[in-house]
This record gives sequence, structure tokens and C-alpha cells, in this order.
Amino acid sequence: MADGGREVTDRPETWHHGLVARWWAEFNHGGPEIDYFRRFIEDGGEPALDVACGTGRLLVPYLRAGLDVDGADVSADMIALCREAAEREGLSPTLYVAPMHRLDPARRYRTIVVCGGFGLGSTREQDAQALARFRELLEPGGTLVFDNEVPYANARSWRLWLRDGRATLPEEWRQPGDRRRGSDGAEYALTTRTVGFDPLRQRVTGEIRVWMWRDDELVAEETHRIDMTHYFRDELVLMLERAGFAEIDVRAGYDGGEPGPDHDFLVYSARAPGA
Repeated sequence: MADGGREVTDRPETWHHGLVARWWAEFNHGGPEIDYFRRFIEDGGEPALDVACGTGRLLVPYLRAGLDVDGADVSADMIALCREAAEREGLSPTLYVAPMHRLDPARRYRTIVVCGGFGLGSTREQDAQALARFRELLEPGGTLVFDNEVPYANARSWRLWLRDGRATLPEEWRQPGDRRRGSDGAEYALTTRTVGFDPLRQRVTGEIRVWMWRDDELVAEETHRIDMTHYFRDELVLMLERAGFAEIDVRAGYDGGEPGPDHDFLVYSARAPGA
């Protein structure tokens, strides 16, 4: 089937492939999320599953610390680079290539972590299926914890909720920032743009472009596309309830405080039913 000339499949369409995956592996490190989510695992939350683990920004530090954590991601390219990063440190993680709503790992978990991945590339229906799947994959009483950016966090995208803002789409490509040199000696640059927004479906379509140079010669250029669904706080709480979770809690950012209108990220935690 096709939708506006695009093939419709059960597999989420993301931009985390090829040179984009390489960019993530080279330059996306650190962040307060690592320690924040770690405490859920260390506090009796093993074994754990890092969903949307990407190239291992959270997973590799957890494995380095001796925690029992598996990883999963929809992108085979990201998983391959995650495995390379882990093996460079003598680690041998269990990794799965699968979309969230089709996860089928070999064991169940005390904790499932989703950092920066919920709603990316998938449909609203697939996101609801993913929450139900997480509940099935958790041991009784296990914890799901994930973060989500509020729809109004970015002024550039918030204006698209208005008719005048959407009239500016598709955006022109912006100039990339300075080239960044990777560990392989190549130089990389990246830029993004928004090409569509549907306020009824709360769904934004973006494109990303990455360049790679060697010895000042452009040797590769790639463009990828992604659809992202925006969620408000109470929507996600209702979705968690419908998926069968209990003890749902919403915190501000990565400091564990009470959420307020000025917080760009919220963190949701919920327990699977059982002891």
C-alpha cells in the first residue's frame, strides 16, 4: 500500500540510518539522562531493557558499570555501531533489532527504559501497541520509565500549530553548522528541516541531511525522513492506564521534581500489575 506516494509498512520509518547513525555514534554522548535512568535499574531493577538504545549512549555506561541490561532499536545500523562501541570495551551485550511494538526478547525484565525514542517514526496506534508490549515484557511489579518532550518546548515547531505557521512549510534547508571531525578522521555536518505538520494528528514530518568529507573532498551525502507524534502529559497518562499500568507518576526533566509549564521534558514511570 502507499500513502501519498510513500510505502506503508508495519515498520516505523526513522532517520537513524547510514550517516545519521554514524553521527550519533561519533557525537551523541553524555547527558543527565544517563544517571537519571540508571537509578531505576540499580534500585532492584535488573535485568533491564534499554529500548531505542541507539548507538549505546546509555547502554554502554550501564554495561561498563556491571549492570544486567539488554538493548533494542529499530535501526540495524544503530545496533551495529552500539555493538562495536561495547566490544571496544570488552563487553558483549544482548541486542535486538525490532520496533517497539514488535519487541520479542528472550526474557522478561524488571525495568524497561525508553530515552528519547517514544513517538519517533511510529504511528499513534503503534505507540499504543508498544506500551501494551512493554507491560507484557515486564515482570510483575516491574517498572517502565521513559521521557518525552512536551509539544510546546520548541518555538520553531510550536508555531506550526497555527495556520500561518504551516503556510511556511516545507521549510528551506538551513545551512549546517561547522564540520565536526570524527574518530575515523572524516568530517561530518548535519542539518534538519520540517516539511509537514498535521495538528489534528499531532504529527510532524521532518528531514535530516548529513554530509561526510575526507581530505576536504565530499564523499557522501544522505537525506532521511521521519514522522514524530507529539503527546501532551495527560494523553500519555491515559495511554499508560489503557495499556494496563498502575502507579503512574510524572516528573519534571531529570531532577525528579514536580512538573510545571516551563519544563521541556517530562519523565513518566509506571508499574506493571503484580507483586
